[in-house]
Amino acid sequence: MVSMSTTDETPAGIDAPVGADQATRDIAEVAAVEVITTAAVHLMSAAAVKCGLAEGDDAEELKDLDEARKLITALAALVVASAPDIGNQHARSLRDGLRSLQLAFREASVIPDEPGEGPGEKYTGSVV
Repeated sequence: MVSMSTTDETPAGIDAPVGADQATRDIAEVAAVEVITTAAVHLMSAAAVKCGLAEGDDAEELKDLDEARKLITALAALVVASAPDIGNQHARSLRDGLRSLQLAFREASVIPDEPGEGPGEKYTGSVV
């Protein structure tokens, strides 16, 4: 009798859900620049919401500058570290989005950071 398994054996000997091999093959086909820019866009979107830039009546309720600071700093690190590898065309648009978020954060802050102390500025330099 043949038993039907709901898992595939992974190279490390750990059972993985059926379809994991397909998912691995699918992600292997995606270029690194696409993975990096997708991650950056997710960070940007989350930071924008946390800066109070969401659309709708509840935008102010969703604002959380502490969380926005963390997201913008992570975005800055990703953009600066990956810029040489993703090319100027991609890096330029990511830097523009990052700068817009840094400025939006400054505008939303009741107590502004000193120049060079804002979110991500240790990676990007002062944004004023």
